[in-house]
Amino acid sequence: MASAPQNLPLFYQALEPLSSQVHADHRIRPQETAPFLIGQHAVPVTVDEFPLVQRHMPIVFSSGDDAIPLALMGLNEGSNVFVDGEGKLTETNFYVPAYVRRYPYMLARLRPEADELSLCFDPTSPSIGVFDEGDRLFENGEPSEVTKQILAFNETFEQAGQRTQQFMNELREQGLLMDGEVTIQIDGNAQPFIYRGFQMVNEEKLAGLRGDQLRKMSQSGMLPLLYAHLFSLSLMREIFARQQATGQMPAPQLQPAG
Repeated sequence: MASAPQNLPLFYQALEPLSSQVHADHRIRPQETAPFLIGQHAVPVTVDEFPLVQRHMPIVFSSGDDAIPLALMGLNEGSNVFVDGEGKLTETNFYVPAYVRRYPYMLARLRPEADELSLCFDPTSPSIGVFDEGDRLFENGEPSEVTKQILAFNETFEQAGQRTQQFMNELREQGLLMDGEVTIQIDGNAQPFIYRGFQMVNEEKLAGLRGDQLRKMSQSGMLPLLYAHLFSLSLMREIFARQQATGQMPAPQLQPAG
């Protein structure tokens, strides 16, 4: 069996290549809850998802040179206002990011020098195993229709990830990212809640773009995505209010949002 990558992505406890020989008798079954989401306040998203995500969650960018887009499900570490104590969604009309829906599967290189990506899964997930019920992963030694659909979804996700990387490269080249800060003052508290530790688009620089720069962004479809991000920031206060209502509030101090 090939060894899994050393640095595992968010949510993944282990990675194992899906094999028609090793997993011939494995099935998958739907899960009503996602315990791995409990307390997870930020989830990666792709640019393809910005138009849908911005209706439900703030979109920010992580700190550092290798920033990625994040959907905030809470403003504080350990807070997720969209799932209950069992990991069940509390919203009926809610967009679940593809990164979450992808789990426990993902495409990964089995060796650093490998060119191809292989479909892998997290063997610690309760959704896949040797069960009496559920959909088979393989039939007569071949991937089942369900497995083909899983593979197709992961391939689409990887393609969206490449577009997201190009989007982020363009943001860096244009110097449009800046350190973000949100201050929320509530009645009865002498000190405000100040959220930092994330990046956002610099509206002043964006408004100052001229000529070829602006035309390039408009033609590539990048401009609407930037405004989707900026519009979504107004949801910070809504997330904050949800944290208040569910008792997920720390003492007022500097808090990492990204």
